[in-house]
Amino acid sequence: MAPDSIRKIIHLDMDAFYASVEQRDNPELRGRPVAVGGARERGVVAAASYEAREYGVRSAMPSVTALRKCPELVFVPPRFAVYKEISRQIRAIFAEYTPLIEPLSLDEAYLDVTHNLKQLESATQIAREIRAKILQETQLTASAGISYNKFLAKLASDYRKPNGQFVVRPEHGLAFVAGLAVGQFHGIGPVTAARMNQLGIFTGADLRDQPVEFLQQHFGKAGRYYHAIARAEDHRPVEADRLRKSVGSETTFAQDLTAFTDLLDGLRPSIEEVWEYCQRSGILGRTVTVKVKFADFQQITRSRSSVGAIPSQAVLERLCRELVEGLFPLEKGVRLLGVTLSNLNTGQPMAGRQLTLGF
Repeated sequence: MAPDSIRKIIHLDMDAFYASVEQRDNPELRGRPVAVGGARERGVVAAASYEAREYGVRSAMPSVTALRKCPELVFVPPRFAVYKEISRQIRAIFAEYTPLIEPLSLDEAYLDVTHNLKQLESATQIAREIRAKILQETQLTASAGISYNKFLAKLASDYRKPNGQFVVRPEHGLAFVAGLAVGQFHGIGPVTAARMNQLGIFTGADLRDQPVEFLQQHFGKAGRYYHAIARAEDHRPVEADRLRKSVGSETTFAQDLTAFTDLLDGLRPSIEEVWEYCQRSGILGRTVTVKVKFADFQQITRSRSSVGAIPSQAVLERLCRELVEGLFPLEKGVRLLGVTLSNLNTGQPMAGRQLTLGF
């Protein structure tokens, strides 16, 4: 890549977002292990504070397991309307620097600041300013990764968490990737990492040694992607207001779910994330699909389409509930659940609401 074509990409990620909001708004929770989610026997952790993470508490973990790991854990119910409003504040800050914003969820986004609105040459300075503005306006901290592509920027944002930032410069990209375990790569999950380990591939350097034909033989179409990222290559642009054919979200659970209420709780974060995208983009869809991966890794999907666009989150939740009901009685546990909305009405924004400017 020629020097004049090198992009400057920032990945911004809020620190323990949901839990940090709750600690901000309730001083009694500060410094204590906090979980956002349901405390009842069949509840699931939606988010955990850093104090809780020190005990091994993680999102998507059953509440009973979380309490076993951390008996002092304080559960608070989620307030998604509050999280969404703060997310809008944060994205307004992003928009002061660049129109090229690609939100990934309520609490993270890619920014292309190669040609930014403030004419600043340093992406490091921009990331530092954005994080300072977020702290000033929301009293919440964010971490940032800065690099010349999206893959490296996302990896880098984990390196100084919480409340820090890390840069991977073009001359360091190859060495940075080579030293990582393949399980640290975004896009390589635990199952794929285990398969790679069985093939003698443990690090980025090991992955780089494999010809693309070998990777495609064992990993199909994803093999070419693995071949590229092992070489610190990622040519995907930051896509603002991109035209999408579908929008989806999924969660893998620390323990297999079997009860109906567990499955509903497990789907709720994905439903919230999908609907938040609909609200932000002004796009609606007609078809909802629930993805289910069982404990033995068998995967199925169940879909339902409506005559018109699904008009509200309540309707989306009802359709998901009906699709889950059709799975019972279950013969085996569920390790992953996802929700996808498709047949998107990309030409007509949602009636009755005003879209956020700058996105």
